[in-house]
Amino acid sequence: MFGIVRPCSHRLGGGLKAQWMAHLCGLCLALRRDHGQFARIVTNYDGLLISVLTEAQAGVVSGARRTAGPCALRGMRTASVAQGEGARLAAAVSLVLASAKVRDHVADRDGLLARRPLAAAARRVAAGWGRAGARGGSAVGFDTDVLVDAVDRQPGLEALAGPGTPILTVTEPTETATAAAFAHTAVLAGRPANAEPLAEAGRLFGRLAHLLDAVEDRHADAASGAWNPLTATGTSLAEVRRLADDALHGIRLALREAEFTDGKLAHLLLVHELRRSVDRAFGALPSCAEHRPGAADQREVAHESGGAYLPGVAHESGPAYRAQAAPGHPLFPPSVPAPKPRPPRGFLPGCGMFLLLCCSCQMCCAGEYEGPWSRQKREGCCRDCDCDCPCDGCDGCGCDGCDCCCPCDGC
Repeated sequence: MFGIVRPCSHRLGGGLKAQWMAHLCGLCLALRRDHGQFARIVTNYDGLLISVLTEAQAGVVSGARRTAGPCALRGMRTASVAQGEGARLAAAVSLVLASAKVRDHVADRDGLLARRPLAAAARRVAAGWGRAGARGGSAVGFDTDVLVDAVDRQPGLEALAGPGTPILTVTEPTETATAAAFAHTAVLAGRPANAEPLAEAGRLFGRLAHLLDAVEDRHADAASGAWNPLTATGTSLAEVRRLADDALHGIRLALREAEFTDGKLAHLLLVHELRRSVDRAFGALPSCAEHRPGAADQREVAHESGGAYLPGVAHESGPAYRAQAAPGHPLFPPSVPAPKPRPPRGFLPGCGMFLLLCCSCQMCCAGEYEGPWSRQKREGCCRDCDCDCPCDGCDGCGCDGCDCCCPCDGC
C-alpha cells in the first residue's frame, strides 16, 4: 500500500476513519472484482483519493455502499465499503500507473528485475495491468490514453534533463496524468463545473507526488547510481520545499473553488494530511514511533547524559551513565560482536512472507514488523500513535472552524 497520503487512523476520528477505510477496501475489492485477485496488490493510499473526491461531490447516494465479507486485514470482520464508478475509476488509474512503475523498474534493472526471466515476467504483468486499466477506464468513460501518453513521455524528458533544467519540466507528465484523473471525478459526480478546479488540484498533487518521491529516494538513488530528478537537474532541497509549499497552497485554493456535498474527508486528506506528508519527507515531522509516550523524555535524557538512551539504565548526570561506556560495561561486553544484518530474502521466500504478514494483519496493525523482502524494520500502517492534533495550522485554510474535519472537541 504505497502513496504519500498516509494518515494515522486515530487522527481521522471514528466517522472519518470508517469513511477512509470504506474507500480503501472499496478500491481493493474493485480491483479484485474487475481485474482479478492478483490486481489487489496495486491497492494504494493515493488511488483512493479519486473515490473520495467522487463521493465528496455526489454524496453517499443509494447503492454507494455495500457490506463486504470478512477480510484478514480487517481482523476477519465485515465492513461497509464504497462501490460504484468512483472506486472503479480509482482501480483503473491505479492499474495503469502501477503498470508504468513496473516497466520503469524493469528499465532501470532494479534488484531482482535485473535478471532476465524475472524481468520478462514483470513485463507481462505490467502489460496485463495496462490493458486491464484501459478496460476499466473505458467502462466509466475515462480515456486512459492520457495516462499512457504521460508515462511514455517521461523517459524522454528524463534523458534530456541535465543541470539547469527546471524540475517542473520533469514532473509535467505526472501532473498531466493526475489532473485528468481528478477532473474526471467531477464528470462521474455530475458536477462539470468542478472539473477545472479539481484538474488544478490534481496537477499540483501530481507535482507533489513526484517531488516527494524524489526527495525520499535521493540517498538510495545516490548509493545505487540510479537516476534522480533532483540530482540530475541540480535542484536544491530549499527550492523543492518552496515548490511543495506553493503546491499545498494551490491545492487548498482549488478545493475552495469546488463544490462538495460533504468534503470533510477530502479536505482532511488533501489539506492537512498532505501537508504532513511534505513535512515528513523533509524531516520536519517526527515519525509515529517518535510520538509514542516517553519517547521525547528518552531523547531528552540521552541528550543530557551525552549518549544514546539505554532502556533500564538510570540516566543520571556523569560519565558513568553515558552510552560511551568503558570496555567491560555490562551492556557492552567486548567479546560480543555487533550482529550482522541478515541478507534480503529471495523473491519466492519474500512472497511467502508477504502473504503471511498480510493474512496475520501485521502489515496493518503491528507496531513493528520485518519487511518481507528487505528484512528492514517497518511500522504497521494503522497502529496507534500519539501524533499531534490535525488542527495545527488550520488557520487560513478556509475551514469553517475545526468542525470541518477535526476529530477533536476542544482544540
